[in-house]
Amino acid sequence: MIYKIRIILDAEEDIFRDLEIEDSNTLEEFHNAITQAFGFGGSEMASFYTCDEEWNQDEEIALFDMSESGSDIRLMNETVLEDVLTEQNPKLIYVYDFFSMWTFFVELADITEKEDHSPYPNLLFSFGELPDSPPEKKFESKPSVDFDDSFDNYDDLDFDENWN
Repeated sequence: MIYKIRIILDAEEDIFRDLEIEDSNTLEEFHNAITQAFGFGGSEMASFYTCDEEWNQDEEIALFDMSESGSDIRLMNETVLEDVLTEQNPKLIYVYDFFSMWTFFVELADITEKEDHSPYPNLLFSFGELPDSPPEKKFESKPSVDFDDSFDNYDDLDFDENWN
């Protein structure tokens, strides 16, 4: 089967690419298609993240395992697209270049039959120009955790000031 997928840059302006790719391709092959479609060199670290309908990030699927000892992290070259992107779970988050944090929303738009003699992956549509630098992220101005700051006297907290 062929997945038709829209990849949208997390920016105020509309910048996206529509790709079609075989559902049996790995996420590493999908990563390569995305970097080519947006004009990246492809040499930076990247990860996909599973997410829910509201784009809340969940499990990481990394390009490389950067841990010193083997970890349980899923890798792109070992993960097939159809295992993480389905009609029931049609969204992923893709982050390219962890220093710049290019962030993209990936959404499955359609599943079709494979056409003979069509090359895949295939860039179907390109809209908008990628800016020279990634859009700035806007984070919440107040913490989402409410801290209890009702202590009047910190001397009663049994804190050993010579702990180290």
